[in-house]
Amino acid sequence: MSKELHPRIQRLLVEQDALIAKRNRPDFSAWDNGIYQRYEDCVVTARHVPISWRYDMNPATNPLGLERLGINVAFNAGAIYLNGKFYLVVRTEGNDRKSFFAVAESPTGIDQFRFWDEPCDIPEVDEADAPTNVYDMRLTKHEDGWIYGIFCVERKDPKAPEGDLSSAVAQCGIVRTKDLKKWERLPDFKSPSAQQRNVVLHPEFVNGKYAFYTRPQDSFIEAGKGGGIGWAFSDSMNPAVVGGESAFEPRQYHTIKEMKNGQGPAPIKTKEGWLHLAHGVRGCASGLRYVLYMFMTSLDDPSKVTHTPGGYFIAPEGEERIGDVSNVVFANGWVAKEDGSVYIYYASSDTRMHVATSTIEKLVDYCKNTPSDALKSHLCVKQRVELIRKNKAYLES
Repeated sequence: MSKELHPRIQRLLVEQDALIAKRNRPDFSAWDNGIYQRYEDCVVTARHVPISWRYDMNPATNPLGLERLGINVAFNAGAIYLNGKFYLVVRTEGNDRKSFFAVAESPTGIDQFRFWDEPCDIPEVDEADAPTNVYDMRLTKHEDGWIYGIFCVERKDPKAPEGDLSSAVAQCGIVRTKDLKKWERLPDFKSPSAQQRNVVLHPEFVNGKYAFYTRPQDSFIEAGKGGGIGWAFSDSMNPAVVGGESAFEPRQYHTIKEMKNGQGPAPIKTKEGWLHLAHGVRGCASGLRYVLYMFMTSLDDPSKVTHTPGGYFIAPEGEERIGDVSNVVFANGWVAKEDGSVYIYYASSDTRMHVATSTIEKLVDYCKNTPSDALKSHLCVKQRVELIRKNKAYLES
């Protein structure tokens, strides 16, 4: 027997079902570079979060049908493909600014994402030392048979001066699972770095060890003397302890990654090397601008960079530039299927999730045949003139 609901809540349930059922069509009005396809609609937003997570649905205790626990944003999702379905572990943030993880699943990967009944129940290592906030989970299906979730744990900086309520310490939390339902919490990742906001687990053993992409930095926001994508090893995941980090993908002056850069999701293995998706940050008059970029590394040594296409891969466009933290795109999840298709899940402006689709063939071609950043204006002009003259010669032949 159906229960009585406030008319507002009834309407919201109908509207949400229609939102989830809506087909997501390719956006042909977006800039077409042939490398990937953008789509008209977001795949996950705050409006996709179940009504029962936000409202007391009992008219006896909520006679006015008012929201009790608001949802601010849903973004920065890890991604995985299991048993014929796409799963996102979404960073879901309440109006109170606290983030938590929640699974949304889809049969298509581009639409129909529906959240599971309840958020992820992630246990704590030590209740007395529980982090204030958790966010940005990367999912890695490792060859040891586990699915690992690597995420950021944030606590107030105990060394901050009195009255400073913005200084924080970010480190790396670790969970593992077989089904995204039961999560086993492992000890936090240990490294010599004061801050670790972008740790990613490589999907294969390297010389018998677990390999990690890291980003050592001096403070919570600024990279300081650190930065760049690092590479480190641990004998175990329980606990994961690394003795040192070697930066192999550094920051560079007057590029898309001059302020910070970090590994996005775990890389994709191809016949020609490992495909990497990363974010780069530069300063501008309006603040920090986040974009996505790609590079490739050697199959024999995943820390040896072989191809570095210049410039950004995806940058925020149109409404993507507006949100809680504007002018940002960020990705910590993508899916490569056996047929060669790739689904790139990226968030815009710390607010909502999008998808772009491509193929292994296109992404490898993009990485191998796009010129690297020449780093100086006159050299960049030479690159472009070379392309122009090559085209002219072909067209006139």
